[in-house]
Amino acid sequence: MGKQQLMKDGLGEAAIERIATSLARTVPGFPEKEFTAHAMAGLEALELKARVQHIIVVLKAHLPADFNTTADLLIRLKGEWISGETGDPLAGFAAWPIIDYAGEYGLGHPDKALDVLKELTSLFSAEFAIRPLINQHFETTFSRLEQWCNDPDEHVRRLVSEGIRPRLPWGSQFPQFIADPAPILQLLEKLKDDPSEYVRRSVANNLNDISKDHPDLIIARCRRWKKSARPEREWIIRHASRTLVKSGHPAVFALLGYTENPELKRLSLELDSADIQLGDTLSFKVKLHSSSPNPQSVVVDYAVHHMKANGKMSPKVFKLKSLKIAPGETVEITKRHAIKRIATRTYYPGKHALEILINGKTFGRVGFTLQVD
Repeated sequence: MGKQQLMKDGLGEAAIERIATSLARTVPGFPEKEFTAHAMAGLEALELKARVQHIIVVLKAHLPADFNTTADLLIRLKGEWISGETGDPLAGFAAWPIIDYAGEYGLGHPDKALDVLKELTSLFSAEFAIRPLINQHFETTFSRLEQWCNDPDEHVRRLVSEGIRPRLPWGSQFPQFIADPAPILQLLEKLKDDPSEYVRRSVANNLNDISKDHPDLIIARCRRWKKSARPEREWIIRHASRTLVKSGHPAVFALLGYTENPELKRLSLELDSADIQLGDTLSFKVKLHSSSPNPQSVVVDYAVHHMKANGKMSPKVFKLKSLKIAPGETVEITKRHAIKRIATRTYYPGKHALEILINGKTFGRVGFTLQVD
């Protein structure tokens, strides 16, 4: 079995060689060997994002000092780019520092920098590189984003949504859009029926970001989008609502077609054992009965309330089941939930709890004791 590939390996020696060869094909007199040696110096000790920044600095030392000259060369780079091995999920990382170079050193030349990002974003998304331009040259960049909403390249259209996400993972946040997402929504309105799933997924993720700070605004927007919505837009609405569903926002369930105020009676909530050893399975069974004369659609989730170091409990919500329940029907749901060691959680011994949630509202809770060696 080979060595497990780490994300930082996407910017290792093979990537440096591809960058150097691709630039040598594009930039007259590019010092390929000197660049490679400079880029490899100290690279092994760096983590992924530090490698990106290190290579950007090396690029600055070996590319023409005039950004406009370099930009024209980078725009031509796409046709000479060496893509790497087919099937390598990290192959695109080699283009990351080149794209971010344009975002960092092109701040004094926003139009030219945006030309580069538009051309190269299909090699590796320019969602990180465009954020400084949005911050420092908002009107110029926003005007370009509006134009890109109609670009024939799905990568360029996706950059519109992904680049302006207020809470982009791995990216700097946009406090101004967290406070007022109106400019973002203006762009997403143009992309809500995009033919590309790649773009639509970004639209949904962007809306989900916004919903964390403006839940009612997103629910109102989704209600409007839902009118005469095709299945693709319906998918955006469902995916954009996932945080609202998880948090149990009362208005989201009706939006998604679930019964607004379900009439259900909990007949039982039972644990196989109320004394759990870390590494064991928490097994439970819940029995529900419909007291409504009408069919009902519900989302059943469960929360495990973990004891924290301060003695208080903190819930973690998990998906369980979506159900259509007939009038007078009794349903029984069983689940086995593994409680095992994971890197992102420290377990503490003592009282814990299991809670059943239906359409975001509590529907029963039972305690159990966790033993930790």
